[in-house]
Amino acid sequence: MPSTPVGQRRLAILELLKDPVRHFPPPRHTDPEADGVTAAAVATRLGVDRTVADAHLSLLAALGLLRTKRIRRRTHYRRDEVRIAEVARMFEKGW
Repeated sequence: MPSTPVGQRRLAILELLKDPVRHFPPPRHTDPEADGVTAAAVATRLGVDRTVADAHLSLLAALGLLRTKRIRRRTHYRRDEVRIAEVARMFEKGW
């Protein structure tokens, strides 16, 4: 089955990342607002395997909807609000 940008789990990830402080436990060495959250944190929150979360996060990042930041050995993900607004405008215009 091909991967599509729209999916309930991917929409749930985008929604959770709107307010990472509220939806994820506080990390020890990072700021979830500025740095984002790890795939492991997303997997735990969604109740899925980390590889599943990785796949969804990678697709959203490839689409430009998420920004990534490497901290130590982990990739952290956060929303790219500018890009999300651009995509929303494209769909509003009937794209």
